[in-house]
Amino acid sequence: MTRALLAGLLLLTLTGCERAPPVHQHAFFALGTLVEVSVADSDPQRASRAAEAVEAIFREDHQLWHAWHPGPLMDLNRALAAGQGAQPHPSIHYLLERAAPLAERSGYRFDPAVGGLVRLWGFHADTPPEGPPPDADALRDWREHKPSLADLYWDEDQVFSRNPVLQLDFGAFAKGYAVDQAIARLRALGIDNAIVNAGGDLRAIGRRADRPWRIGIRHPRAPEVLASIAIEGDESLFTSGDYERYFEHEGRRYHHILDPFSGQPATGTTSVTVLHTDATTADAAATALFVAGPDHWQEVARAMGLRHVLLIDTAGVAHLSPAMAERIHFETDPPPPLRLSEPLP
Repeated sequence: MTRALLAGLLLLTLTGCERAPPVHQHAFFALGTLVEVSVADSDPQRASRAAEAVEAIFREDHQLWHAWHPGPLMDLNRALAAGQGAQPHPSIHYLLERAAPLAERSGYRFDPAVGGLVRLWGFHADTPPEGPPPDADALRDWREHKPSLADLYWDEDQVFSRNPVLQLDFGAFAKGYAVDQAIARLRALGIDNAIVNAGGDLRAIGRRADRPWRIGIRHPRAPEVLASIAIEGDESLFTSGDYERYFEHEGRRYHHILDPFSGQPATGTTSVTVLHTDATTADAAATALFVAGPDHWQEVARAMGLRHVLLIDTAGVAHLSPAMAERIHFETDPPPPLRLSEPLP
């Protein structure tokens, strides 16, 4: 339902220009989500080749970064758990290099070292778990060890961990980096106007003839679009929400966005949307701000260099940075209650 709503909103924009070149669309599943490539180009063969090149990137990344299927990441985690060093695949090496400063600036609210915690909650599976939540003693043991990326160290080309509990899971920002890779490939193939959308998280370049791309933001508690935003040039829009992967047990929702400090699903927030030039940063930041919650998101946003943020709290209040308030258009009637933050740098 959600994907159809978002696609429908986008389609209204795409079909609004009679003389515009056609939009060639290509869809496939990778990294646990539906990936849609939209290319506005008058040459259908070039557009088709470009979309197929994007699919090849995502499929390779899916195999390289999968946390619970056999592959290079599982091999690396196995070595770290055994107290051994390992030379990670070049792609994983780069992910670790990108993740380290993002994790530090977020105060480790974004931290790919929580793979063991994700597994403990049952989210290392192709389908959402059915509950119940993990045993309290198991969660207490994990908190006592509290692994983080700061526990990793390098010796030449091998990586080691000071913490045997550390297990890597790049789910909190892998889509962002894959989207950045895809856009770079499209540009190398001569594509100037396109969207790469990975399950509602996307980066858009150029525009659709005489109009910007208009993107919908999902309502976290209703089957409708909460807001929309016009994108042109080169921008990424990423949302983390508690509706993406979750299970319910005894009337309570347990979602997959876990607080690395409490070991529990983060509280106080239903969704966070970040607009940024870089998809990798936007993806990691959306997770970090979700964990930070309504009381601390502004300090984390400043530390991560963000300007455009929308956070919906569990009371339905929309917390916005001034820069985001200038860009966003709420589609619901009435709009949600609004709370404007101080300007972000």
